[in-house]
Amino acid sequence: QVQVVESGGGLVQPGGSLRLSCSASGFTFSSYAMSWYRQAPGKDQAPGKERELVARITGAGGRTTYSDSVKGRFTISRDNVKKMVYLQMNSLKPEDTAVYCCYAQVVGYGYWGQGTQVTVSS
Repeated sequence: QVQVVESGGGLVQPGGSLRLSCSASGFTFSSYAMSWYRQAPGKDQAPGKERELVARITGAGGRTTYSDSVKGRFTISRDNVKKMVYLQMNSLKPEDTAVYCCYAQVVGYGYWGQGTQVTVSS
């Protein structure tokens, strides 16, 4: 049974940092890319709709991609031994406020975590 579980969200002031973590289980973790998405307040809640792809990392960790809105501020990484993926977020802005979700696509099926709230506010 595939599961992904996020942690590490919270309230932070503009310019601050947070590190999100995602724990994965139920599949051969190192074989699959992992992604972080976010859904800002007020957006449509339907699964997969209005979610922004924030960052993605390949299975071996050698290739990463980022949305233009976070490039240079966020860093995605993974530990294939611990089956964890991380999102280091620096220089946070109020517009980064969202629910951040971990996503794995395993053998054609997509699996979402429950999400973790990040609020950037003074």
